[in-house]
Amino acid sequence: MLQTPPNHQPNRSVLSVSDLNREVKQLLEGNIPLLWVGGEISNFAAPSSGHWYFTLKDARAQVRCAMFRGRNRSVRFRPENGREVLIRARVSLYEGRGEYQLIVEHMEEAGFGALMRQLEQLKARLQAEGLFEPARKKPLPFLPANIGIVTSPTGAAVRDMIQVLGRRYPAANIELWPVPVQGQGAAAQIAEAIAAAGRSGRHDLLIVGRGGGSLEDLWPFNEEIVARALAACPIPTISAVGHETDTTIADLVADVRAPTPSAAAEIASRHAAELLQQLQTTRQRLGRAIHLQLRHLRQQVQLTGNRIRHPREQLQNRAQRLDHLELRLRTAISQRLQERRRDLVAARRAFAHCHPERGISAGRERLQRGTANLHGAIRKLLQQRAERLGHTGQLLHNVSPLAVLQRGYAIVRDEENRVVRDAAKLRPAQTVQVRVARGEFAAVVEKISDQ
Repeated sequence: MLQTPPNHQPNRSVLSVSDLNREVKQLLEGNIPLLWVGGEISNFAAPSSGHWYFTLKDARAQVRCAMFRGRNRSVRFRPENGREVLIRARVSLYEGRGEYQLIVEHMEEAGFGALMRQLEQLKARLQAEGLFEPARKKPLPFLPANIGIVTSPTGAAVRDMIQVLGRRYPAANIELWPVPVQGQGAAAQIAEAIAAAGRSGRHDLLIVGRGGGSLEDLWPFNEEIVARALAACPIPTISAVGHETDTTIADLVADVRAPTPSAAAEIASRHAAELLQQLQTTRQRLGRAIHLQLRHLRQQVQLTGNRIRHPREQLQNRAQRLDHLELRLRTAISQRLQERRRDLVAARRAFAHCHPERGISAGRERLQRGTANLHGAIRKLLQQRAERLGHTGQLLHNVSPLAVLQRGYAIVRDEENRVVRDAAKLRPAQTVQVRVARGEFAAVVEKISDQ
């Protein structure tokens, strides 16, 4: 039976690890917006699922990243370890391990990332100096009589601004300060034009900007010299660089940032409809109250929605866990193969010491030595046998019938080639064969005597 500890609190809420990780994930995803991060790729892995997993690091820290197949199809280069990249990602938590990670939505190559890091470093430095603080920014004049414009004299941006100002605020005097807005040396000329316009004392308001373009095209408006010229300008400034999605350092330093050059002209020229809005204070207050209430309700709906996990997230988590298991399996197989290779190398080395060629060579030497010994033994044995045979032959020769025949004796055989030992067994006129020491001859028995 489970015993309750003495300090147990019956109403204490206890979270499981899964619930805790889920709450932390919702907290991270709900409070940290989409952000840009630059760094170097390491530990890149692309399992068969098509998802990408890697670590993004710099000289002092690193963070795990995941880019799912639906997102990485738009990447036009193949990521590899050691490559510098810039990613746009959202902060999340891999619940299976309780590890904080980045879910990558977009990835760019190193060159663009280097510019962005340079931009972020300059932003951080200028922000630390207070150049972006709202407290130092000047309010725009209500009805500026003289408006200066620092931009290219040939671009579409200047035509759009002059057209909007002429239509909405024809009473204003417009003076153009022509400058190049991109390329080498453009930033210095833009900064000089801003300083000259501020020193002239002729303007109530200064608009600085250009039309849209790439990061490289807009780079003069990210230069420190332009930022400091805007900060030092004695008259209110409006930055109108690029399109609404483009944000430069000039936008952050200027007193007002306009999403486009045309919008900057609209901000500089108060329209009659805008003045009438000041008379509708009650309506505005009511609208703000409704907006606040709606925002509160939206937040509640969002919090409720965050607690309800979409099946896609579960599938992504399961897919990510499957990918990690696949990577672990591959690593284990690779390690096992390496161990088997090491065992094979060791076996080969051991086998080399007992290779058949060594045994054959040693056996061949032993065989040669044995053959030589055998030949010597055979020769010695043959010599001994020859000597014994000679001795035995001499003995045989001494007792041989041939030796007896040499002494004058003969051997007699009958018709059936039988040796005649008893003369009584012969008959007269019988033919016999007589063998002497040298040859033999036939003889006919004429007389048989008993002696």
